[in-house]
Amino acid sequence: MNKQNIIRGLIFVIATALAIIFFPRKNDTQFTYQLNRPWAHQLLTAPFDIPIYLDSISKAEKIDSINRVFIPVFKEDKSIVASLFADIDTLSGISVAQKSRLKAELGKMYAKGIISPAAEKIVKEGKLQEVRFLSGNTLVRKSADFLTPREAYSELNGIFGLNNDIHQAISKAHAAGKILPNILPDSLSNSRLYREQLQPIEAAIGVLQKGERIVDRGEKVTPQIYSILQTYEQMTDKNDRTVNTGDFSTVFGQSLFVIILFAALYFYLYIYRRTEFDSPKRLLAIVTSIVGLYIGAAIASKVLTAGLYIIPFAILPIMVTVFFDSRTAQFCNIIEVLLCAALAAYPLEFVVVQMLGGIAAIFSLRELSRRSQLLRTALFVFLAYTFSFIAFELMQSGGMNAGTWRVVLYFFANAVLISFAYILIFIFEKLFGLTSMVTLVELCDINNSLLRNLSEECPGTFQHSMSVSTLASGAALKIGANVLVVRAGALYHDIGKTVNPAFYTENQHGVNPHDALTPVQSAGIIIRHVTDGLRLASENKLPQVLSDMISQHHGCGLVKYFYKTYEKQHPGEEIDKSLFTYPGPNPTTREASILMMADSVEAASRSMTEHSKEAIESLVNSIIDGQIVAGLHNESPISFRDIHLIKESFISRLRTMYHVRVAYPK
Repeated sequence: MNKQNIIRGLIFVIATALAIIFFPRKNDTQFTYQLNRPWAHQLLTAPFDIPIYLDSISKAEKIDSINRVFIPVFKEDKSIVASLFADIDTLSGISVAQKSRLKAELGKMYAKGIISPAAEKIVKEGKLQEVRFLSGNTLVRKSADFLTPREAYSELNGIFGLNNDIHQAISKAHAAGKILPNILPDSLSNSRLYREQLQPIEAAIGVLQKGERIVDRGEKVTPQIYSILQTYEQMTDKNDRTVNTGDFSTVFGQSLFVIILFAALYFYLYIYRRTEFDSPKRLLAIVTSIVGLYIGAAIASKVLTAGLYIIPFAILPIMVTVFFDSRTAQFCNIIEVLLCAALAAYPLEFVVVQMLGGIAAIFSLRELSRRSQLLRTALFVFLAYTFSFIAFELMQSGGMNAGTWRVVLYFFANAVLISFAYILIFIFEKLFGLTSMVTLVELCDINNSLLRNLSEECPGTFQHSMSVSTLASGAALKIGANVLVVRAGALYHDIGKTVNPAFYTENQHGVNPHDALTPVQSAGIIIRHVTDGLRLASENKLPQVLSDMISQHHGCGLVKYFYKTYEKQHPGEEIDKSLFTYPGPNPTTREASILMMADSVEAASRSMTEHSKEAIESLVNSIIDGQIVAGLHNESPISFRDIHLIKESFISRLRTMYHVRVAYPK
C-alpha cells in the first residue's frame, strides 16, 4: 500500500468519524427482528387493539393469483372506421364499385380488430387468448386474435396488389398512415376491476385485542407475526409512542449511512474525476468542505429553531464549481444535503429546498472571474430557497404564518453569508494549492512583476507571448477549453528566457551569441529556459497549472534548428537526441496542447516572407501535423475535431495579424 492510499484512507476514516460524532442521537428506537428468526425480546402484548392483515407472503400469493387470471378490458373506437371510410370516398382514380370493395375488405379487418401498440404489448406479454370488452354494464369476452396496423396494410396490399388502380390510389392517399387501431386498452375499467379484486386482500382479516399476546421470547417470527409487528410499529409511530432499545443499533445504522455516502463520493471521484482522487490535497479540500459545512449545520440545528436554513449550504457547490467543475459540485451537493437531512425536522422539505438552492448556485456561476458574480449567485439562491420553501408551506399547511417569514429571514442571512464566499475561496487556494479563475484573471495583468520583468528584459519574447496568448485564447474559445488557463499559460510560458535574453532570436539586435557556441551548447541553453521558467514559477508561487504549462509547452520535442545543424556538421554520425530534447513532459491537457501549437505556429510565422492565405494554411498545417506525427499530443485528451477547429482559428487570426495595410502618402 503506497503513501497516497494511506492518506486517502485516513481522510475517509477521519471524515466518517467526525460525521458520526455530530450525527443526531434519537432516544426512540424500534424493535429489531427478522422474518423467520427467533424473537430476541421479552413477551410483547398488544397495548391497544391491532387490526390483523394478511402477511406479505400470503398477500403476494393472492396478488400473483389475481395477476395470473386477470383478463384485461379493451375498448373499441368505432369512429376510426367511419373516418377512414370517409377518406376512401374522396379517393380519385377508382370507381364506386372499387371503393365499395376496398371498404368491405377494411370492414372485415376492423371487425376482427386492429390493435394499438400499447394493447399489443399487453396481449403479447400476457400471452392472452381472450380479452374482455365492456358492453353497457356487461363484460363480454372476445378472442385476442387481432391485427396490427402493419399487418392490416400488408393484408390489404396482398388483396389489391395486382389491381393497379386501387393499389395506386391507396399509395397516393398514404393509406398506411390512415389505418389506425380501433382496439385500445380501457385503463379506467382495468384499474377499477383490479382494485375491486384487491380490496379483500387489503382489508383486515381480524383484530388482536388489547392485552393479547403478539410474540414471546424465542418464538419464531412467522410471516403473520411479522405483519402484526409492522402494523403495531406503524400505529405506535402514529400515536407518538416509543419503544426503548440500546443505542448500538442506532449508532451502527448512522455509521453505515455515513460510510455509504462517503463511499459514493470516493467511487465518483475514482471513476469520473481521477485527477482529484489521485491528489490528496484536492481530495482533502472536497472532503473538508463537506464535513466542515456539516459540523456547522449540526451546531446550528441545536442552537436555533430551523437553524439549518441559516447555514449557507450553497457555498459548497459554489466552491467546487470554482475549483473543479459543475458536475462534481452537483454530486457533492447531493452528498451534503443527504448527510444533513438527518438533522432536519422535515427531511423531505429540507432536501428539496437545498437541492434547488444548489442547482441555482451552480447554474448561475459557470466560472468566477469577478466578485460581483457572487452577489448575483446569492440572489438566485435566495429566490430558489424562498419560493421552494413557500411552495412546501402552502402544500402542507395551506397558508403561511410568522414562522414562515422567520425562515425567509434566515434565507436572507444565508444569502449574505454566500456573498462572502470569496474569502473562503482565497483561504482554500492557500491551504490546498487550488487555483480559481479570479487568480488567473489577476495573473493575466501585465503589471504583474514577472510579466513586467519579461517586457523589460525580453521585449521580443514579451511580444511573442502576447501574440501566442491571442492565438491560443481564440482557439481555446472555439473548442470549449479553459480560455483563462490558456491565456495565463501563454503569458508565462517563456518567463525562463529572462535569465539569458540575448540567446533568443526575438531579443537579438544584430549579434548572435550562438555563433561562438557548438550546437550542443546552444541547444542546452535553449532547453534551459524551461527549467529556469519552472524555477521562477516556484519562487514566485505561481499556481501548479501554470507550472504545468511551462513544462509542457515544448513537451519532449527537439530543438530542431540546432539538431539539424549538428546533423549537417557530423554526417553519418549517430546523434544522441537527448542532448537536443526538451525535458517535457508532453501536454496532458487540451489547454497545454493548444499552447504548444500556438507557440510553434506564432514563432514560425515571424520568419515568413509571404503572408497569403495559402502560405499561412501551409505553415499551420505542417507545424501541427508534424507535432501529431511526432506523438507530442498522444497524452492529451484533444480530439481530431478540436485540432481541425484550432487550425481554422490559427489561420483566421494569423491572416488578421498579417493583413496588408493601406500605403500612407509621404
